[in-house]
Amino acid sequence: MPRLPLHPSSGTGRMQPFVKVIRFVRYGCSNRPFFHIVVMNSKLNQHHAPIEQLGTYDPMPNKYNEKLIALNFERIQYWLGSHANVSKPVAELFGLAGFYPVHPRTYITAWRNRGDYNKAEEDKDFNSATPAESAG
Repeated sequence: MPRLPLHPSSGTGRMQPFVKVIRFVRYGCSNRPFFHIVVMNSKLNQHHAPIEQLGTYDPMPNKYNEKLIALNFERIQYWLGSHANVSKPVAELFGLAGFYPVHPRTYITAWRNRGDYNKAEEDKDFNSATPAESAG
């Protein structure tokens, strides 16, 4: 049965066939990802044509150790006002950009990275102190 607009007498207005979602679409080569932030129907995979591209994200650090991102905040506000959902990775990125509150997964990742860094520093200090003590 085709999905056509219902008559106003039915009381439901127009039906939207799929929910819209703001998500990543992966481009680039192997070992060199590049993402477009797009609006798509939720049931379509990333190889279908998106409704609109809202930004780009380059997760590989450049020579200044920066991960580049470009966002069109006006169009993001429009689609959020049109009840589009946001995927979890994009919500995390919006939190880092200041558009959303910081995502809890960001805090967890930072806490784990800080712990790994502190452990590596302790191991480095222990290894550098051990040869000096044995030689003396």
